[in-house]
Parts: sequence; structure tokens; C-alpha cells
Amino acid sequence: MFLSWMAWTWPTAAFFLFIVLAIASMGVWEHFSPGGAPRRGILGLDTTRGDRLFISLIGSAFIHLGWLAVMGTPLWGALAISILFLISVFRWV
Repeated sequence: MFLSWMAWTWPTAAFFLFIVLAIASMGVWEHFSPGGAPRRGILGLDTTRGDRLFISLIGSAFIHLGWLAVMGTPLWGALAISILFLISVFRWV
């Protein structure tokens, strides 16, 4: 196993791969469709696409930690809430 040197699990590696793919996808999206000026959202913040990605990733981390504290595993419910959070952040923030 090439991940055994760091005691990683496949879900952890998949999580970091998702983050890399999200950042790369954001770069490709920005290249083909520049975001332009920041957008003012429901919170009154001026945010760009990158800001909204960061907010959604941090928020999803807290959603998962809260889910683990209250419900434990499995994390499918936290994943569903995180996806809804991501959509709402990109739509309204």
C-alpha cells in the first residue's frame, strides 16, 4: 500500500483528492468564464467564487464535525447537508 507510510485511509485520501479536484475545477471554470467583480450576497459580504468555495469547505468541515459529535458514523447525512450548504453558499452568499 503506497498510503501506509502515513497511516492514511482511503476515505482520507479521497477527501484530499476531492479538495484538489475542487480547486482545479475552480481554476478551469475561472479560466473559461472569468468571475469578474465580487458579488454581494445575503450576508452583506463581497465574495468571489474562490471565497464561496472556501466558505463552503470550512462550513462542510464544521458540519461533519458536528455530525460526528452528535450522531456518530455513518456520515451520509452530513454529506447531504454539506452538499445543500455548498449549493446555498454558491447561490446566495
